[in-house]
Amino acid sequence: MAITGSGSLAISFFVFVISAAFLPKGAAETLTVEGQNLATDNVTVIEGEMATISCRVRNNDDSVIQLLNPNRQTIYFKDVRPLKDSRFQLVNFSDNELRVSLSNVSLSDEGRYVCQLYTDPPQEAYADITVLVPPGSPIIESREDVVSEGNETELTCTAIGGKPAAYIRWMKGEEELTGETAVEETYDRMFTVTSRVRFSVTKEDDGMPVDCIIDHPAVKDLLAQRHLEVLYKPEVKIVVTYPEGLTREGDNLDLTCIAEGKPHPHQINWLRVDEDVPPHAVVTGSDLYIENLNKSYNGTYRCVASNAVGEAYVDYILYVHDAPTTIPTPTTNPVNTQDSRAGEGAPQKIDHAVIGGVVAVVMFAILCALIVLGRYFARHKGTYFTHEAKGADDAADADTAIINAEGGHNNTDEKKEYYI
Repeated sequence: MAITGSGSLAISFFVFVISAAFLPKGAAETLTVEGQNLATDNVTVIEGEMATISCRVRNNDDSVIQLLNPNRQTIYFKDVRPLKDSRFQLVNFSDNELRVSLSNVSLSDEGRYVCQLYTDPPQEAYADITVLVPPGSPIIESREDVVSEGNETELTCTAIGGKPAAYIRWMKGEEELTGETAVEETYDRMFTVTSRVRFSVTKEDDGMPVDCIIDHPAVKDLLAQRHLEVLYKPEVKIVVTYPEGLTREGDNLDLTCIAEGKPHPHQINWLRVDEDVPPHAVVTGSDLYIENLNKSYNGTYRCVASNAVGEAYVDYILYVHDAPTTIPTPTTNPVNTQDSRAGEGAPQKIDHAVIGGVVAVVMFAILCALIVLGRYFARHKGTYFTHEAKGADDAADADTAIINAEGGHNNTDEKKEYYI
């Protein structure tokens, strides 16, 4: 049997009306609540602070809203609080929202809270409260309080009682260090984190700050700091107090040895390499003084300083010049060596008398050259003869020169005169 489109629609409507008439009352109410939407949000809170739970309903038909704790105990039924925990307070109640605050949150409050809407069947939405617990102040310890340069030191930093586990970073000045980390979970769901870092130290590390920095979502700017104490052997240098320029015979020599170290050098000695110090040289503490220098004093003088870590030295090469005009040949000094020939330790003075003498000699030489050249050109001045005087150089006297001159009248020609 064929059924048209309009007939089919009429039959469907009839069946729907008959079914609705025979449905129980509760089943009819369930159909009306399908458009309702219950929602809430997870909450993260730091221990001791306040958490807020919001149960929200869209398209509510006057159904009852209630809030349950993780143990399924009713905290609020509509705007009534059956639970006797006064930390829960009503913030807002309406047909569309139940908002409750929980003050002074502790770790025991962590868990899943239930927003429940009294429909048939009831609707539920879940809000997970996560409690963050900041760790205690970090504790930084060193394997040794004092370390000598070149040796390795170890530092340990511990962050106790955090949730979640803290992350530990190390900084030495502006340099980030890599540590070894161990995490331990305690019985109360807390974490203890320990980090160790090892590195070798130099004298530049003395007084350097080392920071243990704690990264944790519940706290900021949490760190512990320790300053390194490094022992190092002396650093030595020689200062020439006198003379200021080159050392010459008859001058006095005054040298000062400056030594710095940690601990401070307890001993400073002067010696002459491979030879004895001149008998009349005077050593007073860190100063070496020699009067009336002569060439026999040439040599290498060494200042040696020592402390509990070690010793170090620096050399000074003495070269005594025998004349003020002596110009020393520049030399390259080895490390930890000063050389009086190069005038190190004091700025060299320019000997203006020497320069003036050299300039005078050069000017005198130029003047003499000009005089000699002038006389030479004067004596070798160029000569020439006229055509008429050609051959006159061979004549014995002036008259003969005139007679023998080419182009003149020779002896065979006679002078003729005519009278009219």
